[in-house]
Amino acid sequence: MCRLFGLSSAPLRTHATFWLLDAPDSLSRQSHRDPDGTGLGDFAADGTPHVDKAPIAAYRDRAFAEEARQEQSQTFIAHLRFASTGGLEMRNTHPFEQEGRLFAHNGVIEGLDQLDDHLGEDRSLVQGDTDSERFFALITRETRRHDGDVGAGIRQAAGWIAAHLPVYALNLILITPDELWALRYPGTHELHVLERRAGGEHGSRHLDHSGSHGRMRVHSSHLADHPAVVVASERLDDNPHWRPMEPGELLHVDPALNLTRQIVLPGPPAHQLTLADLHPDAAASQKAA
Repeated sequence: MCRLFGLSSAPLRTHATFWLLDAPDSLSRQSHRDPDGTGLGDFAADGTPHVDKAPIAAYRDRAFAEEARQEQSQTFIAHLRFASTGGLEMRNTHPFEQEGRLFAHNGVIEGLDQLDDHLGEDRSLVQGDTDSERFFALITRETRRHDGDVGAGIRQAAGWIAAHLPVYALNLILITPDELWALRYPGTHELHVLERRAGGEHGSRHLDHSGSHGRMRVHSSHLADHPAVVVASERLDDNPHWRPMEPGELLHVDPALNLTRQIVLPGPPAHQLTLADLHPDAAASQKAA
């Protein structure tokens, strides 16, 4: 299953260090296949998006992915890819950038010819082969049609896909230089949110999150003194305030770190896929680690 991570410390620009592919221990290596790509996205002080990513197609790519990355931004997005559509190429590796926004997705959408037809000329936004980047292109178009309202763009795009295409999951994180959105839909995969006060649960600790299988680690000493909102595919520490997002829930973190949430897709997809419906490669990419 792909791993999603998003963090907002807005309006503070936070220094953070990311390890997107810590070497798993022997048990994890026996139990879970390696990811197919890693990616980290953030923004420069002037709002320019920055993406650092690699498909893990060779040892040199894995070595690159295991290096610690130190970045500074108000918002961050990270993704570990288990490929379901599209080859192991840079253009298919998350996160994706469109019109100054960064996006990553966990799930499977089928009926891509129909989605391409629906995108029309906006299919030109898509540089690779993935269902994820097409989904992002539809969000980008609908955001443009709603005068830059990203929340409305996500609702419209996800709603159209849920009504017209076979769907396994549409979990996503999308960031701008000072805002973050996350969607969990339907209930196929978990997505968790933590409204972390300064210093965490004990009031004096830096942020030090690590996935249960050693794939992703994030450290920030700045967050010993400042609050943050974190969204992730799994609970990343023992803080008791992690909350699972509800199926159909759209979460928004604004530039002042205020969090709002709304159920925007209350029902299941019209064509809900199961693991048994998926091509073997796609099914393998969606199994929980």
